Amino acid sequence: MTLKTCIHEKIVIKGLISELRDVGAKVLCLAQTLDYSDDDIFAVHLAIEEATVNAVKHGNKLNADKAITIEYEVTPEKIDIVVTDQGQGFDPETIEDPRCGKNIYKTGGRGVLLIKSYMNVVEYNKTGNSVHMIKLNSRHTR
Repeated sequence: MTLKTCIHEKIVIKGLISELRDVGAKVLCLAQTLDYSDDDIFAVHLAIEEATVNAVKHGNKLNADKAITIEYEVTPEKIDIVVTDQGQGFDPETIEDPRCGKNIYKTGGRGVLLIKSYMNVVEYNKTGNSVHMIKLNSRHTR
């Protein structure tokens, strides 16, 4: 099987966590085929999971009638992902640092920090209901 060097897809799915796992698995499989390192694949897996779960829980408020749009492009050089929900959005600058004070003991609130820590580029739209994430292939940036 010959893999194209650029795979681009836009998927709109129901806002259910069970619906999201197949998309993540597809992106990770493509990354593996294009020889991304285990560390890169882990980073993308974590970021997709955090972004999609946040979209379902916080963006769409667990409303299964609202959709999640996941658009991705996988090339040998980078994995580019956009996750968008139908919620009202948020201001990522207002998220408290989960590493400080009383936030250390909270059971949630780490997703945004983890995404920023593991991806090379993380940008939110003005509304705050869409996150754009890029992971560069570390084997191509050495």
